[in-house]
Amino acid sequence: MKKLLSIMLVLTMALTLLAGCGGSGSSSTPAASSGSTAGSSSAPAEQTLKVAAIETAYGSDMWKEVCAAFEAANPGVTVELTADKKLEDVIGPSMKAGDYPDVIHLATGREAALTETFIKDNGILDITDVLDMTVPGEDVKVKDKIAGGFTDSSLTNPYGDGKTYLAPMFYSPCGLFYNAGLLEEKGWEVPATWDEMWELGDKAKAEGISLFTYPTTGYFDAFFYALMYTAGGPEFFDKATRYEEGIWDTEEAKTCFDIVAKLAEYTEPTTPANANDDNFTKNQQLVLDNKAIFMPNGTWIVGEMAEAPRADGFKWGFTALPAVKEGGDRYSYTWFEQAWIPAAAEHQDLAKQFIAYLYSDEAAAIFAKAGAIQPIVGLAETLEGDNKMFYSIYDNGAKAALGSFAATEAIEGLDTRSVWFDPVNSLVTGDKTEQDWIDGVKAASDQLRAALK
Repeated sequence: MKKLLSIMLVLTMALTLLAGCGGSGSSSTPAASSGSTAGSSSAPAEQTLKVAAIETAYGSDMWKEVCAAFEAANPGVTVELTADKKLEDVIGPSMKAGDYPDVIHLATGREAALTETFIKDNGILDITDVLDMTVPGEDVKVKDKIAGGFTDSSLTNPYGDGKTYLAPMFYSPCGLFYNAGLLEEKGWEVPATWDEMWELGDKAKAEGISLFTYPTTGYFDAFFYALMYTAGGPEFFDKATRYEEGIWDTEEAKTCFDIVAKLAEYTEPTTPANANDDNFTKNQQLVLDNKAIFMPNGTWIVGEMAEAPRADGFKWGFTALPAVKEGGDRYSYTWFEQAWIPAAAEHQDLAKQFIAYLYSDEAAAIFAKAGAIQPIVGLAETLEGDNKMFYSIYDNGAKAALGSFAATEAIEGLDTRSVWFDPVNSLVTGDKTEQDWIDGVKAASDQLRAALK
């Protein structure tokens, strides 16, 4: 009996020890899964991650491939992808009912302004800790893979509180796109100053060609931001985008208003009629048909108009905004899309892991195949063709402009696009004067200053 009791006691102690070891092991960090680098075995099992991504000219297949790779490396995790060209219309109703995606890829600056609404309502999760996460499957932190400056602007840190809320995704140097073949044929030089731009406008007009067009007034965000940098540098830009009192009465502000107003006089007359989300490609086609020379746009334009007819000898050209004075600085705005997590998302930890994965070499390669380039250190060096030309603009003398208008409390019926950019249509048609536009900007700036977050 004593021997039997001793054996039972030993077995009990052994089982207790094994249970203790098992508990200790479950609290440690598991090893990364083998195979795909899309994630690690630390991902919670049997969860559905809801990802919503805007479908742009890059298409939706790249998102399907990225989501599939993430699933493969995280057994038990299902990624439910929603991708649509009008994403706001698709996910809006369900969110009103309390059903939120876990990850949303949707940039600021869109007509529906859904991302801006979430920012104003403090509805976006703080993801500063993601920057310190190790990229799944790699031995480098997220913050060390993202190029400098991209997590330091108001596009990622909208409240100026030192925290990151939106992850910088596909970036695109923005500026003036044109048909380089037309300028070569005519013997015209790309203007280095705005005075040279007006001279070219007069030459083109004499041959029945307009100097300028734009897809929609929404494209004036990147244009106007770069123009503010060109007129007054980073200091003026920072004051203007934070609605500093009296800033719109300065000489720098007057320079910006005057340039846009004069550019309206050189704009192809049919532009405002097609400057909407349904017909904007008709305005872009004006450049391909040699009916207009320059248009503000981003690098996605090549893919967006890949199948469109074009004039003989057409080839893409790209330039930064002209300098205000000879020898002055020229700027190209860097516009980038953002990914973010709604504060009401159900699976926030898994969502953070997914965002960290988006900066992996594996995900970056998938996106790059579709032409979607992320601000990842060293990635631009691998590019070829048109993309090599576009992304090398900062190597050719242009300076990068970053940032946007500061976030404010929501003011019904008032947003920066409707005040600063939409009036350009009316300037072109003659329905508004430059002073009408300036008066509206000043009045709105006063309201927004009082509502700064």
